[in-house]
Amino acid sequence: MDLELWSVRPLWLTVLAALWGAAAGLLVPRAAYRIAVEPDEAWRTRCPDGHVLTGAAGGWLGLARCPDCAQYLRDLRTSWSAPGDAGRVPGDAGRVTGGAGRVSGNAPTEYRYGPGTPLVALATAGACAGLALATGARPELAVWLLLAPLGVLLAVVDFRVQRLPDVLTLPLAGLALVLLGVMALVPEHAGQWPTALFGSLVLGGAYFLLFLVNPNGMGFGDVKLALGIGAVLGWYGWGTVVLGTFAGFLFGGLYGLGLVLMRRAGRKTSIPFGPFLIAGAYVGLLIGAYAA
Repeated sequence: MDLELWSVRPLWLTVLAALWGAAAGLLVPRAAYRIAVEPDEAWRTRCPDGHVLTGAAGGWLGLARCPDCAQYLRDLRTSWSAPGDAGRVPGDAGRVTGGAGRVSGNAPTEYRYGPGTPLVALATAGACAGLALATGARPELAVWLLLAPLGVLLAVVDFRVQRLPDVLTLPLAGLALVLLGVMALVPEHAGQWPTALFGSLVLGGAYFLLFLVNPNGMGFGDVKLALGIGAVLGWYGWGTVVLGTFAGFLFGGLYGLGLVLMRRAGRKTSIPFGPFLIAGAYVGLLIGAYAA
């Protein structure tokens, strides 16, 4: 009976991890929308149609949907179906429809904003499920599940504006080292905290040298991201650090080559490198956790 329970537990763990990932992934698009801005711009505080973003944590936590826009569209649909009021929008006497269901002025056409919520939630759920399958019931799984949504958020932001903001990269490194330090005190862990610390310093230093050699090819945000990636990969040893780093460069190179072959980019075209560093680290982490 004990053997049967042990064999079933990873399945339930994977399901719970996937549910956690899906729930956390639902919150990523709003944060990505707010923080994915150009370097000289302030973080967004309003939806695309100008309504103030409200909700928990000063409007940072919540779904990427605007209730004001949703209510406006509901009123609009009601006005279309009301006899004698076709073309007049309730509560907005200054706006009338301009043919083919369009509204003059700055009327919203959608109440969702930011990157696609279902796709982001599915990706986060899949990432968390994979981590649970590879890691099992070891205590460091809690760290991976907490950091995974942050990694997805970083990837989304970098893809949208080619930026890795300090407000995301530096907490990733700090949280990874602090949480792994706590896990090193818990029985049944499979990694080593000193290697995680040295992995962070070594990988961050290596990326900093690459940045000095070729600032146009390696952004300083990538250097700060490497601190967190080095900590996570270093937990399972230097082999995992090398594997995850190599995978990141491989993914980035293949993506760039694909753009060149499709004539969508040249050899000097800038591409977001952060998502590929994160994807490479994820692959390295899966293999390192499974082999530990």
